[in-house]
Amino acid sequence: MQQPVYVTPRQYRILELLVKGVNQLHDIARELGVKQEDLMRDLAELEAKKLIEVDRKTVKYYTPSEIAKQYLKNGFPEEIVYQYIQKYIGKSTSDLVEELVNKNTAPREEVLIGLQYLVKGGCIEIERKTLKSINQEKCVEVVNQTNELKKALQILLEEGSVSEELLNTLKRRKLVETREKTIITLRKTSLLEQLWSIGLIKEKTLITVVKPEYAVELDKYLVKEFDLSIEPPSPPISKKHPFMQFIEELREIMVSMGFEEVKGPHVEAELWNFDALFQAQDHPAREIHDTFFVKTQRKATPPSDIIERARVIHEAGWGYKWSPERAMKLVLRSQTTAVTARAIYERGPGEYRVFTIDRNFRPENLDAKHSMEFHQLDGVIVGKNVNFKHLLYFFKELAAALGIKEVWFKPGYFPFTEPSVEGYVKHPKLGWIEVFPGGMFRPEVMEILGAKGYNAAAWGIGVDRLAMVVLGVDDIRLLFARDLYTLREMRNPGLPFFTHKTSGRSVKVVPAPL
Repeated sequence: MQQPVYVTPRQYRILELLVKGVNQLHDIARELGVKQEDLMRDLAELEAKKLIEVDRKTVKYYTPSEIAKQYLKNGFPEEIVYQYIQKYIGKSTSDLVEELVNKNTAPREEVLIGLQYLVKGGCIEIERKTLKSINQEKCVEVVNQTNELKKALQILLEEGSVSEELLNTLKRRKLVETREKTIITLRKTSLLEQLWSIGLIKEKTLITVVKPEYAVELDKYLVKEFDLSIEPPSPPISKKHPFMQFIEELREIMVSMGFEEVKGPHVEAELWNFDALFQAQDHPAREIHDTFFVKTQRKATPPSDIIERARVIHEAGWGYKWSPERAMKLVLRSQTTAVTARAIYERGPGEYRVFTIDRNFRPENLDAKHSMEFHQLDGVIVGKNVNFKHLLYFFKELAAALGIKEVWFKPGYFPFTEPSVEGYVKHPKLGWIEVFPGGMFRPEVMEILGAKGYNAAAWGIGVDRLAMVVLGVDDIRLLFARDLYTLREMRNPGLPFFTHKTSGRSVKVVPAPL
């Protein structure tokens, strides 16, 4: 005579749904009001009892990208720009862009994208950077198209499917990402069909600890037994965050090149952030749209000798009355060059190399290439005979250590260096992006810092952008992602510096960014 098979109430419900023809795990989970992962133990036990068979199939699907989620929340760029175009007929599109950017309505890049799609859809006509005319009928069509895209994104959010045409449009605009998921299908075994038909599948309440109060009616319960023969699940191998690992490796490269690491505060005096670098107190970079000012009555108290030198050199060089009170105000550090300035002041004249890798803060609009919080690798080589060639070759050496094959240099301008350079490297998706800005500190800077007569090759490398190139990331926001799937997919290929000898001689300086 066949013996009954006992299962837990939830396992019984799974079998009941399976017998009724519900065989997709996501449907069963929805019926039971639980997540699919909550049922995995039940499936393993039912499979061990030979009541079910489990099939797993990996399929690709599309889900809205981070940019798409922003569009769903704030509106598409063309929708936002459309709301403002009426009053700019006959006016410069640059004024329209500036208004939207200054109001923090949208980042500059997205405003330009919005204008592009309005022009493409025939909604507006631009001639010589002037908004010439508006075709309201075409504008309605453009807005209707964005509504269709919103509906499609909402469907994809709910793991539905959309037409091939809409999907291609979303792909072209980088509004969807490809993901993988496992579809789990259950099948009844002949044993289940047999036992179910004669009522030999029975429910019992599961207990994992046998307490004295259960002893009298122990037959009513299903006692959970330990099966030591079952292999425990293998957790994913832990690893460092790819961006943090990149920063650590960058730090190790700098130390191996003979540089000493220095640190500085995030809340900084204007003196170190600006005045010590010979930036005039009326310089645009010191305005509220480029700097975070700390709302406090507290003031910095720098050494008196640098205050006096800053006063004399600013008044002689810029021809204005320098304000020590302004220099004592506190800001969130907008450039790690403030740390470099402190290091030169502390060491004075001599020959040395220092660097820092840390965060800075500026009131930027968050987009694919900009963030209000960003990392810089700032450094300086100080010496009597240090020159501009040393700076350029340092950039080549660092590029070689990171596996970068080509760089493009062009003249640049920075308030506290002369000559100055902007160094670009090629991103696989974004093209040429600036990562190596630098120059020779002006004599006035060195005099203020107490190292008169010495030269300093200085730089402030954008670590986040450099990481985008090395890690193959095309959106700066992904460097700070908390989504485990995104982080697992982000690969740090390993830097050549740690596998073989690298040399700046192997890096090609291209004459033009092609």
